[in-house]
Amino acid sequence: MRKVLVLGIGNILFGDEGIGVHMSNFLKLKYGFSPKEAAKDYVLEFVDGGTLANALIPLISEYDDVLVLDCVSASGGAVGDVYSFNFSKIPNVVEWAGSAHEVEMLQTLRLHEMMGDLPNVHIVGIVPYVIGHDTAFTLSEGLLSKIDVMEKEVLSQLERLGFEHEIKNANLDLQEVANLSYKGF
Repeated sequence: MRKVLVLGIGNILFGDEGIGVHMSNFLKLKYGFSPKEAAKDYVLEFVDGGTLANALIPLISEYDDVLVLDCVSASGGAVGDVYSFNFSKIPNVVEWAGSAHEVEMLQTLRLHEMMGDLPNVHIVGIVPYVIGHDTAFTLSEGLLSKIDVMEKEVLSQLERLGFEHEIKNANLDLQEVANLSYKGF
């Protein structure tokens, strides 16, 4: 059996910073996923990793492939720009250091790599508008205006990993999901 994890990262209390968690929840609610015929023994799971960073090491170790959803900083990047890359090939323009949780997640993955048990990790990140200190579940217009690019990229990565999808809730709104992410899904 091959285990695949979609890991949403971010602090849902600070608007755009929670996009990884919100997107993970959104995909889980909007789509039904099933393994392709050639991958019929594959398992897909969605987890809200929040800001746990190093505490996620035992969880990450259980999987063969991990798809991390998060916000990223990128020199020259505009709000809503989406970056998709394998952890072993982080692009030079991606700084992945816009907030404390991102630094911790990057360090977590590097520590995991040094321990020699890091699974195949792919990151899909989006540039946030503001990562602030005021509690807000509202996502910025700049991020929302390009969220379909992130959604399509995540679906593409899941297809590459052996999964098909079908829409089960076509009218689902990401902002509505973000407003309720604190309840868990």
